[in-house]
Amino acid sequence: MELPEGIREVTPDDVPDVLRLIKELAEYERDPDAVVNTEDLLRTTLFGEAPVASALVAVVDGAVVGLAIWFRTYSTWTGVAGLHLEDLYVMPEHRGSGLGKAFFTALARIAVDRGYARFEWAVLDWNTPSIGFYDAIGGRRMKDWITYRIDGARLTELAGG
Repeated sequence: MELPEGIREVTPDDVPDVLRLIKELAEYERDPDAVVNTEDLLRTTLFGEAPVASALVAVVDGAVVGLAIWFRTYSTWTGVAGLHLEDLYVMPEHRGSGLGKAFFTALARIAVDRGYARFEWAVLDWNTPSIGFYDAIGGRRMKDWITYRIDGARLTELAGG
């Protein structure tokens, strides 16, 4: 499968750049102290014995300037896998250059090539530039769904620990 120009699959050599971009995304999303990920964790997550995520990077003039991290999901209704985009980030100086659209094209190609039924993602409700972009490319808002999360001490408590 051919990816759009400037987009390629992540390699182990990209891990420091991936972590840098994750931290930049956390700054953008107003939660810079939330990142506890490390290069070692990323290597395991993306390239370990049982990887749980995949990633694409955008490269301009040899520098990694964008990131899309995704993972496979499963729909019990369709009986088919799907693709969930966890994070998409393009450095501010490269926004508006077409890299966001190129990432979405690449991810759509992955989903279609692999026979996935869905391509889903979430966006913060205040992120109006991204919402506008997603609307423009034909994204459909899932208004009937509310996202929940349990983590930290609550997760441990629920697990009985």
